[in-house]
Amino acid sequence: MNRHGTRPLRLHPLSFAAVLVAIAAALAAVLPASAAEQIPEIPAWMKAHIGREDGKIASVVLRRARALYLQKKEAGDVENPCYFAMDATRPSMTRKGRLGRRFYIICEAKRLFRAISSGYGNGRRLPGANFSNGRRCAQHFGNAEGSKLTTGGSYLTAETRTTFKGYYRVRGKKRSLVRSFLQFVGEGITANARERAIGGHPAVTLRGLCRRKDPKSPHANEEGFVRWGRLIDYTAGRSNGCTSWSPKDSKQIFTLVKDAPTTVYIYPEARDILAVAEAAKAGRLPSKADLYWDADCLRTIRAPKFWSSRILDPIIAKFRADHPPGPPRPLPMCRGK
Repeated sequence: MNRHGTRPLRLHPLSFAAVLVAIAAALAAVLPASAAEQIPEIPAWMKAHIGREDGKIASVVLRRARALYLQKKEAGDVENPCYFAMDATRPSMTRKGRLGRRFYIICEAKRLFRAISSGYGNGRRLPGANFSNGRRCAQHFGNAEGSKLTTGGSYLTAETRTTFKGYYRVRGKKRSLVRSFLQFVGEGITANARERAIGGHPAVTLRGLCRRKDPKSPHANEEGFVRWGRLIDYTAGRSNGCTSWSPKDSKQIFTLVKDAPTTVYIYPEARDILAVAEAAKAGRLPSKADLYWDADCLRTIRAPKFWSSRILDPIIAKFRADHPPGPPRPLPMCRGK
């Protein structure tokens, strides 16, 4: 009894779960998604690109990406005629073995819509928590520093940095890998994008690195050594939390954002993940609950999960404390010519 002589209300656990689902659904209905419904009508030519098949964009992803772009454009934060969107719920590869297209380049004034492939965060498997993602579909999402996970939400493109990664050979000819990185700047849950070094870059890297004496190279260090390795193209794979594109598609993206920042909207946000996870737990299809997730990937992962920084930060910190980096060592000498 309380001081008014009445018994306090006690929710049955199942009722409490139902309340959580209702709250998640309500948030999905009234937060940025509803704002997206109030923006100017989507042009007829763009509606032809809305769909859930490969190469098309889900309605909720387009509406939120468009709302973000128009908001930032009206505020004077961007003047670029193009903007980007990503649907990280879609697969890396289609069932027919083709690259899945889940990153979108949209230029309304030019009536340009392109769907291209992209990578998502591979996550990690650490003592106490397994938040690693498979190659085809992402199940885990989060914004903890060091998690290597994708975080859905709003971003702006910022500066581009270009660095020399090393030399490699193609058909016996010497080639250099100079890779550009497009920094993203986030807001809200994505506000730590710069601290996490989250952005976009070509999905190529060098593996099996060694060093070779080449003092005439402009990339040689103070001792006259340069890096050599084996070129790896992981366009169909995962990244360390960044968005990665094929080398060919990267060229178009870097050209579009040169001296002209724009918006990048990545789906799903934390609220979407939580709502879909609750629906899956209750045995309901997201579409029946007015939610969206790629059906093919949902069958693969069963239910998505969002990992908050509050949960992952201490796990990652403990792992780092237990595995401090050793002293820096020079790369091994390359063998052969």
